[in-house]
Amino acid sequence: MILPIFLMFSFLLSSSSCNALDFCVADLKTPQGLAGYSCKKLELVTVDDFIFSGLHAGNTSNLIKAAVTPAFTAQFPGVNGLGISIARLDLAVGGVVPMHTHPDSSEIIVVIQGIIDAGFVSSANKVYFKTLKTGDIMVFPQGLLHFQINAGTTPALAYVSFSSPSPGVQILDFALFGNDLPSNIIEETTFLDDAQVKKLKGVLGGTG
Repeated sequence: MILPIFLMFSFLLSSSSCNALDFCVADLKTPQGLAGYSCKKLELVTVDDFIFSGLHAGNTSNLIKAAVTPAFTAQFPGVNGLGISIARLDLAVGGVVPMHTHPDSSEIIVVIQGIIDAGFVSSANKVYFKTLKTGDIMVFPQGLLHFQINAGTTPALAYVSFSSPSPGVQILDFALFGNDLPSNIIEETTFLDDAQVKKLKGVLGGTG
């Protein structure tokens, strides 16, 4: 009889501590740590901290013909600590978001306009791939390599939501060829030849 009472009491204590704060609006003047930003003083919080009006069309005039407009903690302080965020994805004709990962978040994409080829690769190297049309939704599990490609003849638009206010991102191509890692190391670890590596470094801004 004592154990159930103890467990119930422990649950009530943990529940009350979890609800000690209704929210933790990010104080962007403080450094960001592993747990996010420090909370803004309550008397400084306004309704504007919980509103974001910047999900406008992005500029797709770039190498990948794609633009991601984020509403993460840095842009939308109200999501700090809530485990959610959102972004807008614009893909021009021929646009692509190359293989990338979000180390701290799972992702859901909903197609608003156009046709998007999307998929991810599991840790067992199994590919899960689908052509998505308007209204389709797909989920990408946390940390797995995934991609999106405009598969149509018109611009595509999607909204992507994340299970983290700061999901982080690492794009595979830039991680390999957009830095100063010596070419010979990349050649040995990717089985590409010197000409291929130097060409990709030239395109993606890498050196070495």
